[in-house]
Amino acid sequence: MNLKKILVLEDETSIRSFVVVNLNRAGYEVVEAGTGAEAFEKLSRHPDIKLAILDIMLPDTDGFEVCRKIRTADPHIGIIMLTAKTQEMDKVMGLMTGADDYITKPFSPAELTARIDALFRRSENTAGVEAGEIVQGPFRLNTRNRTLEKDKARIKLTQVEYSIMKMFMDNPGKALSREDILNTVWGRDYFGELKIADVNIRRLRLKIEDDPTNPTYITTVWGFGYKWGL
Repeated sequence: MNLKKILVLEDETSIRSFVVVNLNRAGYEVVEAGTGAEAFEKLSRHPDIKLAILDIMLPDTDGFEVCRKIRTADPHIGIIMLTAKTQEMDKVMGLMTGADDYITKPFSPAELTARIDALFRRSENTAGVEAGEIVQGPFRLNTRNRTLEKDKARIKLTQVEYSIMKMFMDNPGKALSREDILNTVWGRDYFGELKIADVNIRRLRLKIEDDPTNPTYITTVWGFGYKWGL
C-alpha cells in the first residue's frame, strides 16, 4: 500500500513532532524539514510528495519564498501555510504566493487532517473525471490534463485555480456566491473563511485578465460573489 506523502517544513521541533505524529496516525507518510534548504533537498529526493505544509518563520528564509519556489516548480502540489493567529496579512500573502489553504496556530489534529483530506479529495475528484475541452472566447480549458490556454498561450494554474476556472466556465453568465465557490471547490465540509475564495480569485485574475485592476472576465457581483462572462 502506497501512503500519500506529505512534506512538513517547521523549524520548531515540538510543533513538527506534533504534526508528524498526527499525520502518521491519519495514514500519511511524512517527510520532515527544519529549514528551507532542507525542504528543497527533500523535495528533490522525494518527487512523489503530493502536499507540503509550510511554516512562515524559518531560520534561513521564510515560508512565502519557499511556497513561491515550490509553486513555480510544480503547479499541482498542494500547499498549506501555517500562520499566526494575529497576522491577517500572513494569510493573504501565503495565498497570493501560491498556497491553496492556510491553518492558524494553534490548531487541532482534526482540523489539520480535515484540511489535508479536503486538498487530496479535490485533486482526486478533478483528475480524470472528464475528458474534453471547454472553449469560451480566448480561453481553452482542457479537462483531460487540467490545463488552460488563453490565445493559445499556456497559463499555469494551481489545482485550486483550475477548479475555480472550471466552475466559472461551467456556469457562464451566472452569479456565483462565495459560499457556492467554497462548497464546489473546497467541499461542503470545509470550515475555513470566505476570504480564501476572494484571495484565490484575485490571484486567478492576475493570470487571466488583460487588466487585473479592471477585470472583464471574472467580475464582482457586489455583496454576493462573482460572475464569469466574456
